[in-house]
Amino acid sequence: MRDSDEAPYIVIERDGGGGLGSFVLGALIGAGVALLLAPKTGAETQEDLKEHARKLRSAAEERVKEAQRQLEERLDDVRGGVETRFGDVKEAVSAGRDAASEARSDLEHRLQRSKAAYRAGVQAARETIAAEGGEDGLSDD
Repeated sequence: MRDSDEAPYIVIERDGGGGLGSFVLGALIGAGVALLLAPKTGAETQEDLKEHARKLRSAAEERVKEAQRQLEERLDDVRGGVETRFGDVKEAVSAGRDAASEARSDLEHRLQRSKAAYRAGVQAARETIAAEGGEDGLSDD
């Protein structure tokens, strides 16, 4: 008797290889039919292919030349912009140096005037003290 837990199963066996033979046979038949039904000879087809390749090459060369021309134009624009900015920066640096030099000269002149005023004030104080009798005398020490 059979065990009730066991389910029946079916095994299918294939006799023969894969479909490689059929594929190769179909490819050969298709190539033969294409040659028989082709509207042009092999030489004409080759010439057409060569002409098409020449046209593609020519178009590709034109596109490369156009891209190169556009790149050169952009580089010239960028180069001009950099040169202009460099000139602007150079002028700004020169103007900054001139302004710093002028400010330094002005500061040195004011410092000299301040020193002269200080010396004059000290001298006036000495003279005033000396005129009053020298009670609180200032010394140079």
